[in-house]
Amino acid sequence: MDFTDLLAYQKAYKLAMDIFEISKSFPKEETYSLSGQGRRSSRSVCAQIAERYRKRRYPAYFISKLTDADGENAEIQVWMNFAHSCRYIEKNVYDDLLAQSYEVRRLIGHMIYNPQQFGANPSP
Repeated sequence: MDFTDLLAYQKAYKLAMDIFEISKSFPKEETYSLSGQGRRSSRSVCAQIAERYRKRRYPAYFISKLTDADGENAEIQVWMNFAHSCRYIEKNVYDDLLAQSYEVRRLIGHMIYNPQQFGANPSP
């Protein structure tokens, strides 16, 4: 199994691509702040899941570092809160992005609490 087969990765990737597409319509003055930060944090979730999965042999590391992915996922929610409050995205778009983010959070949490299901095993 590869990290791209993980449902958490697939859902996080879709969310990152949705944020990328939606943020194209944000005002120019948001290019390096809201657009850039939203894109960066959403892509970081994917990258961290991939990196942690490759190091899953070390359960403590796997669990500890997946919490970083969860933290980046929470950051996505903050940026989308700002995007909605600034009226850059409609309520239905905002609700969809948050629902996707909560799903990613649930899946990452499952990985954290069940590392053995993902090959985290201290023995070589």
